[in-house]
Amino acid sequence: MPLRHGFRFVFLFLAGALVCLPDFHAQATQQVSSHLAPATPVPAPSPQYRAVQQRLARGWNTWDVHSVTTQVLLPSGLAIHVDLLHNTTEGGDAFLRNPLIGRLEPGAEKVTPGPHAWDGSFTSLRIDWKGHSFAVESAHDGPDLVLLVSPLPSHPAGALPPTVVFSVNFLWNRPGTAVVQGKVIQTRGGAGTMSIYCTCATERDAQQLTVPIPGPYFAADLVSPVGLSTGRPRALGEIQRILLRQQKALHNSLADPPQSSQILDAIRTALGWDTIYEPEKQRVFSPVSRLWSVSWGGYVLFDWDTFFAATMASTGDRDLAYADALETLREETPEGFVPNYARAGGWKSSDRSEPPVGAITVLGLYRRYHDRWFLGDAFQPLLSWNRWWDQHRSLQGYIVLGSDPANPPVNLDDSSRGTWQGAVFESGLDNSPMYDGTTYNPQTHLLEFADVGMTSLYVADCDALAQMATLLEKPVEARELRDRAARYRAALASLWSPQLGIFLNKDLHTGHLSTRLSPTNFYPLLARAATPAQARIMIQKHLRNPAEFWGRWVIPSIARNDPAFHDQNYWRGRIWGPMNYLVYLGLRNYDEPAVRRDFAQKSAALFLQGWQSKGHVHENYNAITGSGDDVASSDRFYHWGALLGYVEVLEQSSPAQ
Repeated sequence: MPLRHGFRFVFLFLAGALVCLPDFHAQATQQVSSHLAPATPVPAPSPQYRAVQQRLARGWNTWDVHSVTTQVLLPSGLAIHVDLLHNTTEGGDAFLRNPLIGRLEPGAEKVTPGPHAWDGSFTSLRIDWKGHSFAVESAHDGPDLVLLVSPLPSHPAGALPPTVVFSVNFLWNRPGTAVVQGKVIQTRGGAGTMSIYCTCATERDAQQLTVPIPGPYFAADLVSPVGLSTGRPRALGEIQRILLRQQKALHNSLADPPQSSQILDAIRTALGWDTIYEPEKQRVFSPVSRLWSVSWGGYVLFDWDTFFAATMASTGDRDLAYADALETLREETPEGFVPNYARAGGWKSSDRSEPPVGAITVLGLYRRYHDRWFLGDAFQPLLSWNRWWDQHRSLQGYIVLGSDPANPPVNLDDSSRGTWQGAVFESGLDNSPMYDGTTYNPQTHLLEFADVGMTSLYVADCDALAQMATLLEKPVEARELRDRAARYRAALASLWSPQLGIFLNKDLHTGHLSTRLSPTNFYPLLARAATPAQARIMIQKHLRNPAEFWGRWVIPSIARNDPAFHDQNYWRGRIWGPMNYLVYLGLRNYDEPAVRRDFAQKSAALFLQGWQSKGHVHENYNAITGSGDDVASSDRFYHWGALLGYVEVLEQSSPAQ
């Protein structure tokens, strides 16, 4: 994804690519008075959307981005942290605070996420660290929370048992106090008073610990299960019964066929653990993995990533689906486009956007839930974004990529703005071989490359928005959008190669067609720009061709016979959930049921092998081995990996239209 991987791909400035580097030395001397970006006006949310956020931001859940073992009560901000102390008789003690999923540093904890209910009513995970293995489970009992930490068979790196620590405080500068009173921690805050109890029973459980703990705590040597409860004291057996009851309720909520049930559980689990409360703007949403969000100061929203999260959230949580879509749109820049990224501190990619998948996402959510207010909230920012592409990213009648370095606020730390790399980042395909050797024009700030994929996504965006305009009784806008779709669909038609039987990208600097093929060459199916005959040729000659895209694992991000395929480096050959999802949506527009079925099954098989064996939801997968664990640049818990399974859910549950 753009910018976030810029530090990994310094080699992308390839021979043959014209690159313009601005004078960052002069800019680096500027004094910035605050770590916050200059504020930009944001439209007030509708009453209906305010109610959505109010419903989401209530109750106990894993809201804190910094730790998967912290439970927070909203709206008060009361937090209960679960941490572990590794004890030794010599040097080597260590304290595990703020565990996260997917850390790869030597000695880091390994977190295996278990089920996570949408509302946090049941969560479960396993942690392996310093040879210790233990499970952390939580459940709701009415308004109360119960927690259970259980030791698992282990091979510890020391003779002493570890110590589990439950500490209590208030997050995000919310007012409140927490004090130990005998065997109870008593809190007072925005939710009134609350008592917190531990099943700890011995004097040793009250030991004084020399570890950095932000508030009063319970501590117990983890030689047997230790429980905690709020509201009233509960014995260990009662806590275990509450957990079992909520676990069964969660399991019974999925009644689909076995494979679909597994996939829906994976989607719910991935989004459950990746959904956070963001205190700067006081909102709930699902950014990408917590590791990404922590490294970006607390959260980072990537354009198409979060729209895809909204689509998957619609399988179980309407409010979260709406929040993911609308919060992405609410980050729109003053220029009228949804940025590539929006991060903590108010910083955004003011120079570039990302693939326009917002309208197809919003229309899909409307077709599922039929809430007219949601359509109304989303329409205007989507229309502004659609017009921006036509006004700022059109060249010779095609949609192209670009990077406008002068747009405020200028992000002094983003060295890619106003460069070839910044323009390529707008594609969402950071280092795709498709763009090797292309030309960035420093005067127009455009990549001189007619992009089949981006033009196709734009046509689909126009079509979806036109349907929304009709539903909202906006005939003038509907006509404008239909006309624009027709114009760019005609441009796509000019990129059809009868000789190769597929739509080809075109280098507008040289006038030559590019024969390098990626899944984006199939996106005209999504735009309904291919005739049925053309679609059949594309599918049989290229998609189902084992030398190009077919095989056990589908579909690679560059054709198998491309020299870059064996790089298996990010978008240079690996398999990505969003590409499979968009190609699958295109297949649904044509009468190819057998191909669509095989494609969905292969996609799901790739996803499920990592999910079933390790609980991983990978950012991307090796197209040769099917593994996502072979490289460090594939996050182990990145929700859009579940799109590979989601296409099978669609295939099983929703007929093509």
